Amino acid sequence: MDFRLLGPFEARHEGQPVEVGSRRQERCLLGVLLLDAGRVVDTERLIDLLWPDRPPASARGTVQTYIGRLRGSLSPYGVRISTRGEGYLVEADGHRVDVDEFGELVRRAGAAADPAERVRLLDRGLALWRGPLLADAADGELRDRLHGAVEELRLVAVELRAEARLALGQHAQAITELMPLAAAYPTREQLVGVLMTALYQGARQADALRLYRTTRRVLVDELGVEPGPRLREVHRRILRGDHRLDRPGRPVYEVRVRDESLPWSVGGHPALDFCNTFAGWGQEPPLPGSEWLRGYRTLAVWAGHAGLLDDVSVSRLIHLDRRDPGRAAEVLAEARRLRSALHDCLVDPDDRPAFDVVARYAEAAAKVLVFRRETDGRGHWWPELTAGLRTPLHAVAWSAAQLLADPRRLALRVCADERCGWLFLDDGGLRRWCSLGTCGNSAAGSVCHSA
Repeated sequence: MDFRLLGPFEARHEGQPVEVGSRRQERCLLGVLLLDAGRVVDTERLIDLLWPDRPPASARGTVQTYIGRLRGSLSPYGVRISTRGEGYLVEADGHRVDVDEFGELVRRAGAAADPAERVRLLDRGLALWRGPLLADAADGELRDRLHGAVEELRLVAVELRAEARLALGQHAQAITELMPLAAAYPTREQLVGVLMTALYQGARQADALRLYRTTRRVLVDELGVEPGPRLREVHRRILRGDHRLDRPGRPVYEVRVRDESLPWSVGGHPALDFCNTFAGWGQEPPLPGSEWLRGYRTLAVWAGHAGLLDDVSVSRLIHLDRRDPGRAAEVLAEARRLRSALHDCLVDPDDRPAFDVVARYAEAAAKVLVFRRETDGRGHWWPELTAGLRTPLHAVAWSAAQLLADPRRLALRVCADERCGWLFLDDGGLRRWCSLGTCGNSAAGSVCHSA
């Protein structure tokens, strides 16, 4: 069976439409089960999704009736809906669900080295998109609760395809695709940055600068924030007419913070930059200069520089490091193990053991987090200093958990040079730098390039 959930619900068998679910709620129920094919969905969750405000007394019986009807409609086509404990599941028997296919195509596109191949895969994926998830069976609120990440992944796919088009010199097509989305999502800085780059490459510098001014005004007026560092960098380079805006690769040099040498924050996410505190992931033994986390103090300073800890915490941790260097060294070793597991499950989303390692660290971090109001009025999760020397480890683990829940992780870039292996959220020309000591070293004969 072929189930299409991206748009109005459709079911097909050998290319022919199959009538399933005469009622909207029946189709919605089947859609919920298909989104988690092979996994049990609890009856209480089904009731909560179908009747979010006030479920009727007969809700459980109604769900059972719907399940019976769906079984009757689908069993002739080999689709099995099983009862397991207090819930139901659609058996994963090789049936095709477009949501799963879409996610797999985006993941493959993110791993593709050839921009033409990346465009081909993303064209296939985005062609599956016929409209919002379960357009005829779920409203907007329910759609967000069901699979809010699907829409986010669609936007990521469009951005990735536009970036690949830029690499192929197809800036006009990228502009055409991104213009309506930029109007619909005016605060999406990644999208705006790619569109500004496309406009600049299309000899429309004035339009690119005008777009930046409009975006900045919306961010300031509606959210009270300035554009982020990536968008500001695009703007700065366009103002300067900097040809490196679309250059494939540039070297990265260290920065000095509290007398510690740190790599630049280039990955696009703190957890990626944590992985980028090591270079030469494919090298055994490690190359000279590949390790940036030379000591516990470096870890603490880096966490503060990445915005995972406040300055007071960093100062306290430096003091604790001096008092108990042995324990600090143990925590540093743990941080490196976490870094290795995180890198493994980012470059291979199917690496379950690596994911489980990160999950254990994230669960431990969740127990020591506090939510504090900052001076600008925004809230922020911080690890409590009562965790002592493990505080930066918890901070990094929490950031890693946030990244693993982000659809963008399925489209990461990995430097193709085995002397580097750094990770990036995009390859639009501003996040393809390499490390100083490995593939960025002039003696090495090459610079980092995204794959």
